[in-house]
Amino acid sequence: MAFPIQRMRRLRASEALRSLVRETRLVPTQFILPLFACPGEGVRREISSMPGNCQLSIDELVKECAEAAKLGIGGVILFGIPAVKDELASGAYADDGIVQQAVRAVKREVPKLLLMTDVCNCEYTSHGHCGLVVDGEVKNDPSLEWLAKGAVSHARAGADVVAPSDMMDGRVAAIRAALDASGFPDTPILSYAAKFASVFYGPFREAAESTPQFGDRRSYQMDPANGREAMREIELDLEEGADMIMVKPAMPYLDVIRQARDRFEVPLGAYQVSGEFSMLVAAIQKGWLDRDRAILESLTSIRRAGADFILTYFAKDAARLLA
Repeated sequence: MAFPIQRMRRLRASEALRSLVRETRLVPTQFILPLFACPGEGVRREISSMPGNCQLSIDELVKECAEAAKLGIGGVILFGIPAVKDELASGAYADDGIVQQAVRAVKREVPKLLLMTDVCNCEYTSHGHCGLVVDGEVKNDPSLEWLAKGAVSHARAGADVVAPSDMMDGRVAAIRAALDASGFPDTPILSYAAKFASVFYGPFREAAESTPQFGDRRSYQMDPANGREAMREIELDLEEGADMIMVKPAMPYLDVIRQARDRFEVPLGAYQVSGEFSMLVAAIQKGWLDRDRAILESLTSIRRAGADFILTYFAKDAARLLA
């Protein structure tokens, strides 16, 4: 029996050949680095469940942003830890809120760096939920006002992109209307369009100090079992005015990323969330995984599935590896 004419190994014989025919490529401009702003000065408070990541006072956060820019990273996204929380999430939309202050500082010192802001309420509420709570229930429509005011305050401070992550129905339309009415028609919205109620957010809750004080977020974040519903969520957000969409988490939902890529011709992001990061780091520290290969292979899988850009805590490490 004659050997097949096609030998797939021919194009795998050397690094030069493998590089030539490589289908999916990583570059630092595809990465967005999440950062956590907190009050104080000279503060770098390590997040125990996310080794190498810290809550940063604004002066230290500016240094991180400058380093990200030097590494050629595509941008950063800011989360805030306020000094005081209340039932109305007032720190989320205050002009002197922690994120608003951080945005102004970064724009002064690193003006060319793309700066995204997470628009949500959970870090700012005393109960840790993403909206107004009445009789133990998160109310959808009243919460939209907080989100809209927060997005406008971020844009006023200088944010390049606002990214609502709350999963309230109608939030994109409310934010778009508020931005337009406030003189920010050109500020794009990156919607956390398909955000699942995932166990993989665990370490983030420590980082952002946003653990719900009762119940959970399954009444507004998506059921992990539902892929078709994710497409409906994305479609609705685009109809409401989203400019870009995101799937969160990333690696456990590569199929959802692929479905979104095949169906929607808009910029698509994916968030390699804290639990994904921490699992890989734990295995790396145990010696069970090669560090450099694990970082790049995990990010490549997300790009291969169809994501145009990736929010990842490995952004700086990956940028150095790709240099």
